[in-house]
Amino acid sequence: MKEIKILIPEYDNGVECVWEENFKIKTSASFDALTIEANRDGLISLARHLLHLAQDDVPNGCHFHLDEYNALESGSLELIISKNEDL
Repeated sequence: MKEIKILIPEYDNGVECVWEENFKIKTSASFDALTIEANRDGLISLARHLLHLAQDDVPNGCHFHLDEYNALESGSLELIISKNEDL
């Protein structure tokens, strides 16, 4: 496996969005599938958000709301990423 290092924010009573400089992310749905498309910076940014939520001190229910007015490309569907340890 290849090792990749990525800095993630520490949890401090809230989640923090940290984006790569030229990120682009688009979401869409067709039939019964959700599609997330992203450039390299977008994929790194999403990975950082997921790792941020995965930290042990981040409580259940913490989440990110992403939509076309907040981080996603025009025409994207809203995307909510939430931590749920009860699954």
